[in-house]
Amino acid sequence: MSYPRLALSALALAALGACSRQAPAPAAPPVAPAAAHPAADPGTGPRLVMSPDGVHIEYRILGSGEPAVILVHGWASDANYWQEQFAALQAHYTVVAVNLAGHGGSGNNRSDWSIQNYAGDVAAVAREIPNQHLVLVGHALGATVALAAVPLIGPRVSGVIAVDALRSVGEPPMPPQEVARRVAPFRADFVGETRKLVTESLFRRDANRVLVQKVAYDMSLEPPAVAVPSLQSLLSFDLNALLPAIQVPVYAINSDLLPTDAAHIRKSLPNFTLDVLGHSGHFLMLEDPARFNPLLLKDVAAIAASAGAH
Repeated sequence: MSYPRLALSALALAALGACSRQAPAPAAPPVAPAAAHPAADPGTGPRLVMSPDGVHIEYRILGSGEPAVILVHGWASDANYWQEQFAALQAHYTVVAVNLAGHGGSGNNRSDWSIQNYAGDVAAVAREIPNQHLVLVGHALGATVALAAVPLIGPRVSGVIAVDALRSVGEPPMPPQEVARRVAPFRADFVGETRKLVTESLFRRDANRVLVQKVAYDMSLEPPAVAVPSLQSLLSFDLNALLPAIQVPVYAINSDLLPTDAAHIRKSLPNFTLDVLGHSGHFLMLEDPARFNPLLLKDVAAIAASAGAH
């Protein structure tokens, strides 16, 4: 596959080009923490909270301690994509694994699959977490959702960690006709196009084929009525318009599948720090947790230290 085709496909899911003329909705009032309740035991069952637009959002709490690390999955996946991080994180922190609306055990009674509504899902969960300090960790689409959730949650957010995302921060908005062109193949054949995308573009050629096929199969099972408009919303979202509201440190752990221009990103996000995990693909947290988890723990610790969370 040529580099242009690789870039085109990866852009679609990794939130590399999540920019357009659509401005984000006005920020809601900051989300206050719920009244303190007992810390969850490791392995606690799923919990439910209602999103602002009336969808039940499922989440799990693991571990205890400050800060709480809220994990936000990417496009057409679910909270289980963070399974290799649970043990490492909950040994030190409270871990909150969220299933966005339409994913995992969360409800799908939503008609507007916008980034802003997904951010509302995260803010609704944050309202239920008693911790005074929150770190939002998002993969691909989840990174854009995490950033959009920052102004909704307010000062309790100490920082954001993006995983394989943000490469095109500062780039011009994507024209609507280009968005439509990229989404069209998924409308026509969602299962086939999604499996093709995953197997041909989101992993290195020497990646574990069992993992590649599992991810391709799992993602292709996402209902097209959720996945297709979500993809369109991601590509249409004006990330640049949101960035002035992001006053917390932003870290990224990216694969080397495509280059990341950290200096260019810092023009829009001055408090940006980048780690690149060599010889990895889009799902680096699943592919190589032995190398990914220390980077994640390092970034969470740095954010916690800067916020005085301990």
